[in-house]
Amino acid sequence: MHYTYKTSGTCSTMIDFDIVDGKLHNIVFTNGCNGNLKSIGRLLEGADPAFAIERLDGVQCGGSPTSCGDQLARAIKQAVNG
Repeated sequence: MHYTYKTSGTCSTMIDFDIVDGKLHNIVFTNGCNGNLKSIGRLLEGADPAFAIERLDGVQCGGSPTSCGDQLARAIKQAVNG
């Protein structure tokens, strides 16, 4: 299933991703630090959603209480929990 999540408090503005057969696929961030965000997508391609949440939840960026990774964890939580 495809999911789109509007981010808050980060340079990226949106995250698109799929969960197919219980695994993450096609993670794409809109805006933000292009190379770093492509790297996150590649590293998590085929990963279990719980693994991604465990690794990214609560990561902060600069003085912000969130980050693009943290926003992805929130998006995945929302997708998994409905």
